[in-house]
This record gives sequence, structure tokens and C-alpha cells, in this order.
Amino acid sequence: MKGQVFNPYLPSWEYVPDGEPHVFDGRVYVYGSHDRFNGNGFCMNDYVAWSAPTDDLSDWRYEGVIYKKTDDPNYRGRGSMYAPDVCMAPDGKYYLYYAFAPGITRRSWAIRCAVADSPKGPFKYHGEVDLFAYSKQYLPFDPAVYVEDGKVWLYYGSAMFFPVLGVSKKKIMGGAVVSLDPKDMLTVPGAPRQTLPVGGAGVGEHGFFEASSMRKIGDKYYFVYSSVLGHELCYATGDTPEGPFRFGGTLVSNGDVGLAEQFRDPRTASNYTGNTHGGILTVGDKHYVFYHRHTNRNCFSRQACAEEIFVQKDGSIAQAEITSCGLNGGPLQGRGEYEARIACNLTSRKGGRFHKKPFGKNAKGCHPFFTQTGADREGKGDQYIANFCDGATAGFKYFDLSGVRRIGVTVCGSAAGEMTVAESAGGAPVARIHITPSEGEKTFFAEYRGEGGVKPLFFTFRGKGRCEKFTKIKFEGTDPA
Repeated sequence: MKGQVFNPYLPSWEYVPDGEPHVFDGRVYVYGSHDRFNGNGFCMNDYVAWSAPTDDLSDWRYEGVIYKKTDDPNYRGRGSMYAPDVCMAPDGKYYLYYAFAPGITRRSWAIRCAVADSPKGPFKYHGEVDLFAYSKQYLPFDPAVYVEDGKVWLYYGSAMFFPVLGVSKKKIMGGAVVSLDPKDMLTVPGAPRQTLPVGGAGVGEHGFFEASSMRKIGDKYYFVYSSVLGHELCYATGDTPEGPFRFGGTLVSNGDVGLAEQFRDPRTASNYTGNTHGGILTVGDKHYVFYHRHTNRNCFSRQACAEEIFVQKDGSIAQAEITSCGLNGGPLQGRGEYEARIACNLTSRKGGRFHKKPFGKNAKGCHPFFTQTGADREGKGDQYIANFCDGATAGFKYFDLSGVRRIGVTVCGSAAGEMTVAESAGGAPVARIHITPSEGEKTFFAEYRGEGGVKPLFFTFRGKGRCEKFTKIKFEGTDPA
């Protein structure tokens, strides 16, 4: 029996950003970076993989560690492996491409490759793609790989500039694509071509920053990337894998920036924003965009999310709304209980928090955030919303509220006041839940006075103190299915 699936779609203890989804042997495999909960940098853990059957995207299976930093012969006890991608090559083997920077010299920045006989690994070191001659214009970073009709293309680049590496801001040209020799999957026969520039005509404020990804839908090639705005994934289309590419629009913003009129100003984002990275998945006649969210008040504990997107006859794709139901294929059932961690909108009384730099742990103010107890681990997740005080709002999209009679929240802390529940951001309450201080987790209920149907729910606390932990939302009195 198929279960429901939420965002983030992996267990609460797992931190896999930069997700690239691919279908191999009837399963969806997601490859990404691997953050360490409460770490002090990006991508501190070894690569892992997760997979699910194409006909049940709720049934994710942990495939284990597929490649370690120590598997790279250049590793010297420092550095991280950044956003990878995987392809099945013409020889039938699976090749994993990744950016690795074990040092601070320009030569140390490289895209390297590992190979395996199975999409779930284990992968073994294969070699380095020689891109050094072009690294001052196109930084070897965030690789993506695409295979078609026996030909192979590698996409990469970053708008970051590092004077210590001999890379200047004026020389950066944006994203790049090169062909690879399918005989060894490493040799670059010719110079790179630009995919998209950092800015200028054609892209406007949505210039290329990083996070290259390539897919084909119908007869069009979709180049997906993270823009210089940081919080969004954009797309451009071309008639060949090498372009030229024409800017199409925004696929998803992890703060819904630009989605609706109230979110035109980034300062009113519906969530805490930060970098993002992902790709497009096509299963049957459905398409999804994979991206990540930020937790724990920083950019170093990111989690995998996905939303359905809709490709129009002309090839255009409208920006997706971030939701709690993601890959579910419809609203979540308004019965039973859900972890509060599946909230897709999280704001303080001052609104969302738009930032390019990490939201530091010493930041002042009452800003709620996702976190967990204890250290980084595999299993026994207990993620919750912390620091939920006056004016904080957690939004969940979407639930089928047919038959719901009472709505509850499970919290603990010094909070004393009222948790209002509305069916639109800032809307009239459809439930008013009285909250009193509690040292341990306690559930409080109130009558639901809405009309039912498929709706979002926004929980806002008004009062003194704070909910140190907001762990669950609950539904009671639901009519039998």
C-alpha cells in the first residue's frame, strides 16, 4: 500500500541537499551533497544515495554510503566533496562526477570522477577531468552530466570568484559545457562553450551562479541552474545539449520569492531563504523539480524537497509553489497527526527572512527554525520547530480537511497565549487553541470552524514566552475514509 510523502521527503535526520534525481532500472535515485547536522561548513559528510520505485515516491530506501572522501587519492585530510551528478555511460557503467577542493591552490579545484557497475555503487575513483586551462573563466564546480545517443556532455561553472585562486570577478563568464570522450569519460576534446552568463541581456537579474543540471523533455533541452539571486532555481531551453540556451523563468524559490504579489519583495519571503540546487525528474507524464531547504539557523544543514511542475505545450514552466505535500500527488489527509517539521512556510512576526549569508546562531530576535536534538546521526529523528514565539507562523500546504472537527498542536516551553489557525496567510482564524506553559510536550486542541475541503493551514502564536518545541499538529473527529 502506498503511503503519503511529505517535504522533506527523506527522514528528518537526513541532510542531502543539491539533489539530482535520475531513473535507473525502474527506480528513482537521488544523488546529492551530504551535509552534517550542526556542521560548520558545506558538504562535510561522505556521499550517500537514496532510491524509490517509480510507482511509489513515498517508499524511499537508504542505499548507504556510495563514495567516501578518502576514496579520492587527492584527499589529504581536509576539504569537502560538493554537489555530484551521475549518469549511465554508453559502456553501461555508472559515472559519478563531483567537485573537490582539498586545498586552496587553483590546481586543487577540480572535477573528478568515480565509476561503479550499479547505480547504488560503491563507486571507485576513476580520474580527473582536465579543465585547468579554462578554470579562470569557468570554475570547475557543481558538475552535471548528460548522455544521449552515445555522446556525453559535462556542465559546470560558478560565479564565485577567488583572488587566491587567480580567478577575478571580471574574468568569470558563467556556466560552461564541454563534450567528454565516451571511451574514457574524462578527456575533453575541445574548449568549453558558455551555457549562460552571470548577467546581462537575456537573463536580467536571473544570471547564472552555479548548480548546473540538464534534462530533455519532449524535443527541448532544459538547462537548470541556481541564479545569482541565490534562493531560486531557473531554467533555460535549447534545441541541442550545447545550446544556445534561452532563459525561460524561475522553477522554484525556497522562499516563494516572485511567486505571488505579496512575495515580490524578497524581504517578505514565505520562508528562510538561502542557496539551492536541484534537477528535474520525469516519471511517466509527471514532472518534478528537486531543491533543498535550510534548517538549524544556517546554510550547512540542508534538506531535500521536491515539487510537481507543469510543462506547457510551448515548453514553458510556471514557478512552483513550495508545499508540504511535494511528491504526494495531492493534498495530505486531514486525519491523524503530522510532524511540525513538514511546514513549508516559516516566518516570524516580521515576515520571512531573506538572506544570502547564513542566518547565524547568535542572531537576535524571535525567529523560529527547524532543528533536532543531539548530534548528526542515522536514525531516530526528532526534528521540530524551535523558538516559536509571539507572531511566529508555520504554514502547511495542503490538507484535505473534510470531516475535521478539532485541530491540535503539540508543544512545550514557556508559551502562554493562543495558537490561531487560519486557512490563508493572515486570514481569519478557523480555530483558536489556548496554550499554557508546559515543561514536557503537551497537546492542546480547539474546535475547527472552517468549511473543510482542500486548504492550507497557518498556525500563528500570540502571547508571552515561547514554544521551545513545536513538534506535531493533529486532527480529530475526521469522518472514516
